[in-house]
Amino acid sequence: MAKETGRKLIAQNKKARHDYHILDTYEAGLVLTGTEVKSLRQGRASLVDGFAQLDGGEAWLHNVHIPEYSQGTWTNHSARRKRKLLMHRAEIDKLVGKTQETGHTLVPLQLYFKDGRAKVEIALAKGKKDYDKRQTLREKQDRREADRAISSARRRQRA
Repeated sequence: MAKETGRKLIAQNKKARHDYHILDTYEAGLVLTGTEVKSLRQGRASLVDGFAQLDGGEAWLHNVHIPEYSQGTWTNHSARRKRKLLMHRAEIDKLVGKTQETGHTLVPLQLYFKDGRAKVEIALAKGKKDYDKRQTLREKQDRREADRAISSARRRQRA
């Protein structure tokens, strides 16, 4: 079997970018069972309620939903079990200090295969207030309207 190369996106948490200010991102490996990997290869996962937690010098991923493998037997995994993250000691130590600040948390942004290995991109994030969310939506809408105006002006120039 040929070795897998490149990056294949499995799941992404779009809501996290809406609900949080992303301060820094980290890539971490995951400790998974065989049926979890097979389920991920089918492209089935959800990061919506997920979060990461540092406990005893280790990083853990909670509430990430990887559904049971359809052809699995009694060896199947539970869908929302906590999974260990594989990170460098220096990264974990840096995150311990930063997450103890008020309002900071670790949220998963993407789950993907990189060169055949399951990886998760976690972000150090700070929660947004409601007015921040409205302002972000307004800026996005203004940018979209400006792009439309520019493209229609270019179309008129060509014609």
